[in-house]
Amino acid sequence: MQSRNPVFNNSKAFKNGGYATFQDAPAASATQLEQMYTAPAATGVDTGRMTMDDVVVKTGLMFAVLLPLAALNFVIESPLLTLGGLVVGLVLGLIISFKQSTSPVLTLAYAAAEGLFLGGISKVFEVKWPGIVPQAVLGTLAVFAVALFAYKSGRVRVTPKFQRTVLIAMGGYLVFSLVNLVVMMTGHGGDFGLRQGAFGFAIGLFAVGLAAAMLILDFDYAEQGVRNGLPQRYSWLAAFGLVVTLVWLYIEILRLLAILRGND
Repeated sequence: MQSRNPVFNNSKAFKNGGYATFQDAPAASATQLEQMYTAPAATGVDTGRMTMDDVVVKTGLMFAVLLPLAALNFVIESPLLTLGGLVVGLVLGLIISFKQSTSPVLTLAYAAAEGLFLGGISKVFEVKWPGIVPQAVLGTLAVFAVALFAYKSGRVRVTPKFQRTVLIAMGGYLVFSLVNLVVMMTGHGGDFGLRQGAFGFAIGLFAVGLAAAMLILDFDYAEQGVRNGLPQRYSWLAAFGLVVTLVWLYIEILRLLAILRGND
């Protein structure tokens, strides 16, 4: 099974059976078996392997960088920092994704750039539609919680059919987004191009649902990385993948709420 998140899709490490195998390990002696049985359980620190706790901590560290910078640019309203954050975040995101980098420096730099961009773009929306940013934040947290519950409870299972469905949906959404970008660049359709009225709201709901499905795939591939026995440094890459999806989800909810509120 392959994730549709490019962070994991390009990595053999996060695929089923993609990293560590133990078929060639020598058999342990009776004494060794007894020692292993009586010894305390090994942790990720002891084994040097990635754990879900590592992923949670690294994700928290990324948000510890992202959120203060978002708040800063939200207050100072710098177009230069907003544009710079967008460009630098895009470049760093592509580098990390395609090089499968596990560098903490690059990952935290990406979080910083995204923080500046999100702070600036959030301010633009907040000025035009007061109160929209807190609503978008709560909406993002709610969708994340629902996606996590659906995955952990087994109500949504990551099967090949599920992945193919997400792949097709993502492809269709990307094509539509490119067409919509062209429409907006030619000065048609207002602030959101083709995403206006009831049709725009429907597209927004679709995008939010697609982002939620991506989160479920991200959860699954992070756990697959743990099962594959990845080195601990890969928790940075897993955290990066989650943050990428959460940033996209927040922007989609922000846009969806703006379309819903219209010109009020």
